[in-house]
Amino acid sequence: MTVSIPELPLVTLSDDELALINLLRADMMRDRWALLLQDAYFNGEQLVRDLGISIPPQLKGLHTVIGWPRVGVESLEERLDLEAFRWADGSDSSDLAEIADANDLFDESSLAHLDALVYGREYLAVGSGDCGTPDCPPLISAESPLDMTLMWDARLRMATAALRECAADTFIESGPEERMLVLYLPDQTVMCLPSESGGWEVVDRDMHGLGVVPVVRMANRQRTADRVGRSEITPEVMSITDAACRRLMGMEVAAEFFGAPQRYILGASESAFQDAEGNAKSAWETYIGRVLALERDEDGNVPNVGQFAAHDPTGMTKIIDLYARIMASQMSVAPHVLGYSSDNPASADAIRFADNRQVKKAERRIRRFGAGWQQAMRLALWVRDGEPPDKTRRIETVWRNPATPTVAAQVDATVKLVQAGVLPADSDVTLEMAGFTEPQRQRIAADRRRSSAAATGGGLLDRLAAVNEQQAGLPSAVEVTGGDDGL
Repeated sequence: MTVSIPELPLVTLSDDELALINLLRADMMRDRWALLLQDAYFNGEQLVRDLGISIPPQLKGLHTVIGWPRVGVESLEERLDLEAFRWADGSDSSDLAEIADANDLFDESSLAHLDALVYGREYLAVGSGDCGTPDCPPLISAESPLDMTLMWDARLRMATAALRECAADTFIESGPEERMLVLYLPDQTVMCLPSESGGWEVVDRDMHGLGVVPVVRMANRQRTADRVGRSEITPEVMSITDAACRRLMGMEVAAEFFGAPQRYILGASESAFQDAEGNAKSAWETYIGRVLALERDEDGNVPNVGQFAAHDPTGMTKIIDLYARIMASQMSVAPHVLGYSSDNPASADAIRFADNRQVKKAERRIRRFGAGWQQAMRLALWVRDGEPPDKTRRIETVWRNPATPTVAAQVDATVKLVQAGVLPADSDVTLEMAGFTEPQRQRIAADRRRSSAAATGGGLLDRLAAVNEQQAGLPSAVEVTGGDDGL
């Protein structure tokens, strides 16, 4: 009788898993060059495409940088401030706050938003905690698209698989700078290391059994045919950035060759360009000579000395201002954010009007990114509790107002709504509309509870004192002041 020993899925990859890993790795490597190019423009490290016309070969190594892509992207990201998570029904949200604080999400969220704007997408991976205790909060980590990709089902609008390639964790015995793969599947998460045979060796399997891939994609500028997302650093932004850098480089070249006025001398003899020993002076020594002692020629004529007009960079600065205005329209920022200024300063109303388009763009990003954070938080509750959260309970994300209105305008509008009876004065919504942050609203609510408890406690003490006085045969304060025949 022959006994066959089946392959253990714990230590080997199945054929389907291996094919899935190869497919996802190819997808990630295909997009990496474009992502690195966008990152280079954001960091000011791109190589300017020289046209080979106005830049001499000696200055081809000169690198000019203009940080308009970074300024435009950061200007939008600075309006995306995640403040809190809460239940839409108004119930206690301390469980959500505990998960958010354990993962430092309010600081990590700004990094995730910045990557989503630069690369066009960001990933949120959810897993069990690493502290080793039963009450360990779930782990939510923001992952760069440089190291992660995802397979998406457009019909179901959910992920079917995801892959992350990163440096091997410290707890795994591996070689220096060894890479590690993490395959996210609907029923398990598989971690692999390179094997000696050239394949992949499974080092751990987390059989979570969720039925969904615990990865959320936070996409920017999606379209129906493109759910992956697009970067804010568009080809138009790259082109204008290159043109502006070439103008700056042209100004540097002009400063080298034409910054100092060129002089000319007509009718001078050769001795005018020689020192006392008869040696020819260098061009620089001749140029910096403030006083040129020139002799008359054989006919008694004095040489003519003059200079050409110095180079005027005004033409190039006007071109750069034009590029700044074009870039402002592409990045939806006010021109003064990119350094463009006119002779007539803009009024406060004009500045707010110029910010309207970026405010609307920030509101759209808040809706899109907020859905991703809500889905990640629901996955974290699922991992923690072992069962999916109740679908009837909706999670809300609290964001700071991207329009940044003045405090006086916010408070004035809120007071008018309270006076009209639209909002109750003690509502949390009223405090939110007045511009208070989530921690400030929590402190105000705590102060109100203490004040209410103190008032309730004082009234109870008065009633107890009245009962004691009645038992002692003394008239109470209620009897003295409460009746018509008290006096």
